[in-house]
Amino acid sequence: MKPIPVITAILVAAFLYLLVIDRDRLRAIAQIASGEEAAALQDEVEPAPGIGVVALRSTAREVDDAVVLRGRTEAAREVEVRAETAGRVISEPLRKGAFVETGDLLCVLDPGTREVELAEAEARLGEAESRLPTAQAAQAEAQARLREAEINLSNAKRLSEGGYQSETSVISAEAAMEAAAAQVQSAASGLVSAAAGIDAARAAVAAAEREIDKLSIRAPFKGVLETDTAELGLLMQTGAPCATILQLDPIRLVGFVPEVDVDKIRNGAPARGRLASGRALAGEVRFVSRSADETTRTFRIEAVVPNPDLEIRDGQTAEIFIDTNGTQAHLLPQSALTLDDAGRLGVRLVEGTAQTPVARFAPVALLRDTVEGVLVAGLDAQADVIVVGQEYVTDGVPVLPSFRDSAP
Repeated sequence: MKPIPVITAILVAAFLYLLVIDRDRLRAIAQIASGEEAAALQDEVEPAPGIGVVALRSTAREVDDAVVLRGRTEAAREVEVRAETAGRVISEPLRKGAFVETGDLLCVLDPGTREVELAEAEARLGEAESRLPTAQAAQAEAQARLREAEINLSNAKRLSEGGYQSETSVISAEAAMEAAAAQVQSAASGLVSAAAGIDAARAAVAAAEREIDKLSIRAPFKGVLETDTAELGLLMQTGAPCATILQLDPIRLVGFVPEVDVDKIRNGAPARGRLASGRALAGEVRFVSRSADETTRTFRIEAVVPNPDLEIRDGQTAEIFIDTNGTQAHLLPQSALTLDDAGRLGVRLVEGTAQTPVARFAPVALLRDTVEGVLVAGLDAQADVIVVGQEYVTDGVPVLPSFRDSAP
């Protein structure tokens, strides 16, 4: 006998038995089957519970805001020392890179006939000074004769009034007094001329000495030579360069700040710099220009930085950070930053309730980059920032966050 018809007959008989005799059991089996199908259908319809992300519980901190500029280093002083007189160089040259102190000799010129001219001026001064006693004696003699003439005139007038002397004697005494007065004036003029001659001779001596002093060209300040000094045997004319000196301690950080940020900067504000080599600098602002550049509409600022070892050179590129008023900011990993569809810079936050957390984009303002991360502003004092998985969620998407605390 074939097995299939037998099995079919048994199943049909069982179904008829349940349908006719045991309907309650058939109804229970049907309910169980429908419940399992409904559960399976519900499992297919229910959405996924959420996207797993890692979030950082960040607390805002007070940080010094900073204006960031691109600039350069600049020597505190740069002077091209020039000759004040003509002459041939008779000193060995100093080579560029040499360090000089204030007053060190840079170039020495041949004196030529200048020493002879000084001796001549000194001789003339001595001659002029020798004339002064003679002029003083002549003045004293003239004054004595004037007093004598005044006495004679007075006596002649009294005798003439008493009838003891003629009128002619009075006239003669008056004439003698006028002559004595003229001698006094002449003596005074001679004394003034002698004094003027002394002053002129002294001026000539001073000019000759100054001309000799110009032969020695000295360093006006402590610094380093940027060029060689004038070569031995070179004939220098007045105004010819002897050497160029740089003062590198302290050194200046020079940058140009835009109009929107110039009001944030004040004299004395802390300033930091970073050279292209990575070297960090620290100083303070000493100058903020009151006049804008006509082309760029920016304002020049200068910060002074100590440079005792002279390792910072003139003209190096520098990134300058000038501290301004403090602000609240969050320190986040740089990888936490993202962009929205409009291209705005920001982060994604975990918001909503504890049972239904969702992602939300929040724009931020980047203050500056640090070794530990980036400082951003624009968030609440407490923020749950997604640091892993933020690129895979959008606003309103459910998330399953696992949290970690920010570093203190």
